[in-house]
Amino acid sequence: MFEEWKKFLLRGNVVDMATGIIIGAAFSKIVSSFTSDILMPPLGLLLGKVDFSNLYINLSSVDYDSINAAKEAGAPVIAYGTFLNTCLDFLIVATAIFILIKQVNRLMPKAPEPKAPRVCPYCKETVADDAVKCSHCASDIAGK
Repeated sequence: MFEEWKKFLLRGNVVDMATGIIIGAAFSKIVSSFTSDILMPPLGLLLGKVDFSNLYINLSSVDYDSINAAKEAGAPVIAYGTFLNTCLDFLIVATAIFILIKQVNRLMPKAPEPKAPRVCPYCKETVADDAVKCSHCASDIAGK
C-alpha cells in the first residue's frame, strides 16, 4: 500500500497540481495586495475620496465611525466594500489565468487533422485505405 501511495504522489500530474496550487495561492496574495493597495486607492480618489474597504451597512441602531469600530463593538454589519474588493481580486485572477491558459494552449503542438476516409468512386461507401476492391459493390478500386 505504501508503494502505491508513493507512486501516486510522485506521478507527474499530482506534483504539477500541487505546484500549481502553491503558486496560485502566492499569486492570489499578490493580486489582493495589488487590488487593495494600488488599484483601489486611486479609484476611490476618482470616485470622491471613497475608501472601498470602509464601505459597510450598519445593521445595529448605534452609529460607528468605521467598519473596524463596528466590528470591535460586535455590531452586525454588511461589509460590501470588502466584498467589492474581493470580487475585483477574483476578476483579476480569473483574467490572468484565462490569458495564461490561452497562451499555453497557443504554444502547445496541435493535433494533426484527421485524414478523410477513403470512399469508393462508384458506390460512395467508405473503404479501407489499402483496399483494392470495394466490399460494398465489388468494384475494382486499386489505384483510384
